[in-house]
Amino acid sequence: MRKYIAEVIGTFAIVFCGTGAIVINQETGGTITHVGIAITFGLIVMAMIYALGTISGAHFNPAVTIAFTIAKKFDKKQVMPYLVSQFTGGLIASITLLALFPSNEYLGATIPSGSDLQSFILEFILTFLLMLVILNVAHGSKEQGMFAGLAIGSVVGLEAMFAGPICGASMNPARSLGPAVVSLHVQQLWIYLIAPTLGAVFAVLIWNYINQKQVNNTLN
Repeated sequence: MRKYIAEVIGTFAIVFCGTGAIVINQETGGTITHVGIAITFGLIVMAMIYALGTISGAHFNPAVTIAFTIAKKFDKKQVMPYLVSQFTGGLIASITLLALFPSNEYLGATIPSGSDLQSFILEFILTFLLMLVILNVAHGSKEQGMFAGLAIGSVVGLEAMFAGPICGASMNPARSLGPAVVSLHVQQLWIYLIAPTLGAVFAVLIWNYINQKQVNNTLN
């Protein structure tokens, strides 16, 4: 149960702070700025990894949980409880923001500014790159683990910085579901549920292939 509570809290914090930065930026006439929003997402992800990583593994992202399961690094019996915990945390965060800012229309929802296909491809690539980093720093030496939060948070901030204005740079179905459902803007939610999940799964396939090559080269 402790793991599930940690996933709820971590996902809540990411959605509350990240989408909260978007909402407050809109409410205050752009005082936070796009750069500030990207930094906020990166910092809160990093903080939650260090705060809760030893308890739940700090997934906070259904795409990551599914990818870890396919990579055989996570017990498939815990997948559904983790997904429920993550989506619950995101929904609670968005409900809280709605209570604080009832006049805000979107509550930080991820909505494409271009075509649906453009955002789908961007979300796929962004999550692919993020998952590659996660796979390489979330497991392995102690030194890798110590820097996992910094590496993962930096990638989230970097990708939000350059891709956010086009696709929202969600990379996380739980981050997108909460604001979309609570603000009742679900028309393009499918992009942010499917593309990040496919991108994370594809990262596992590539990661397995690369590491298998490395193992073969070492043996030879």
